Amino acid sequence: MNKIMTLCALVALSGAAYAQTTPTTTDPETPAVATPETTNPTAPVAGENSFTEDQARERFEEKGYSSIADLKLGEDGIWRAKAEKSGTAVEVALDYQGNVTEGGSK
Repeated sequence: MNKIMTLCALVALSGAAYAQTTPTTTDPETPAVATPETTNPTAPVAGENSFTEDQARERFEEKGYSSIADLKLGEDGIWRAKAEKSGTAVEVALDYQGNVTEGGSK
């Protein structure tokens, strides 16, 4: 009987651990840092940004943007720039969570 209870407890705990590793939220305050494979659906999110200018430029380049110009940190804590992707001029934004979005503003 103890073995069955132990097995049930392990199964329940493993499910809880899995649920914690699959972030699906629309709350702009969570998570503090975006993971590379996710983007906060409400991005860009205003907030105190700790990315340097060089880090912001690197984030844009990692997402496939080039010819990055007029890179500026706004009062809302969002880095904004003009860039190109696939030969098309776009405006891009990077928020404090690490979300990179097109459009430059929300």
